[in-house]
Amino acid sequence: MRRAAILLAALAIAAPALAQTPIRFARGASSAVVEGSVLRGERATYSIAARAGQTMTLRIASPEENAVFQLYAPGARMAPEGVAGKPLPGAAEGEDARSWQGRLPANGTYLIVIGPTRGNAAYRLEVAVR
Repeated sequence: MRRAAILLAALAIAAPALAQTPIRFARGASSAVVEGSVLRGERATYSIAARAGQTMTLRIASPEENAVFQLYAPGARMAPEGVAGKPLPGAAEGEDARSWQGRLPANGTYLIVIGPTRGNAAYRLEVAVR
């Protein structure tokens, strides 16, 4: 019984870190802006549905220029050990992307992962899909 309680507590703590906030455009719009902040060592995650052949543009700005993102193809998911999925070229982990534009390879839900390069980071992410 005690092991089950510990496991449930661990899952409750991990669940917010694994959750993704969906990005939805206002009716008739093809872009949106999301703002937030992320603590050192943590990630903010967003999902956005798009179709193959559409062009996505991402731009992130932060007051201290310390927020970056990664973009993952449909099927990617957050796991306790990190992201499980295929990053898109130019926006993979370690590339410290601050802007990205490209034609999307597949239909589905794309994963955007935001993190700081140092310290905590406030950010403003602009997303457009056309």
